[in-house]
Amino acid sequence: MTPDRSPSTRQRLLELLMLSLLSDIPRPLGVQIRKLIYPHLFARMGRNVYIQRGCEFLGADAIELGDEVRILRDVRLNVKTRNSRLSLGNGVCLDRGVDINVPEDDCWIEIGDHAYLGAYVCVAGPGPIKIGHHTLIAAHSGIFSNNHRSYGLSREGIEIGNHCWLGCGVKVMDGTKIGDNTIVGAGAVVTKDIPANSVAVGVPARVIKPNLPT
Repeated sequence: MTPDRSPSTRQRLLELLMLSLLSDIPRPLGVQIRKLIYPHLFARMGRNVYIQRGCEFLGADAIELGDEVRILRDVRLNVKTRNSRLSLGNGVCLDRGVDINVPEDDCWIEIGDHAYLGAYVCVAGPGPIKIGHHTLIAAHSGIFSNNHRSYGLSREGIEIGNHCWLGCGVKVMDGTKIGDNTIVGAGAVVTKDIPANSVAVGVPARVIKPNLPT
């Protein structure tokens, strides 16, 4: 049997207490205090990380932050076990109200360098999720690596390539891959793979301009 590596209830309570106390201190003082204390709580915290007040971090010891990461107000990052991982690359920006949930063992979510997640974007496992470098995801979009099928709950995972742009309110469903340099129009629902260098729109999303010049 695999040993339980989840933090104890006492560890979680101490972590929540410290993070809660620090999260509501207003700037500029709060920003400076968080820069001093947070590196001791996260698995990794790079240089010049900027975190606004009101953010909630659960399982911070399984969260890695690269250099120049920006996390704006009311962001929620939740990693439930130490067997899982959430990684934000250099220059990533999470706009206000972004919610990222890593709910189970052996689940990882990776967001590449200089990616941007707009306000109130939701990203959730339990399947693995990879978002590429310089990819922009507009407000109120959802990336969900789980789906109810006839055989039960799927967790195949999602991969979004580099230099992609997803419009406002896009939904990306489990088991899909979006190739590099692809645009997905606002409100689209991605239920199957979209090739690189494409423009896709609609419900379900379909390619309308293949081989878009890069």
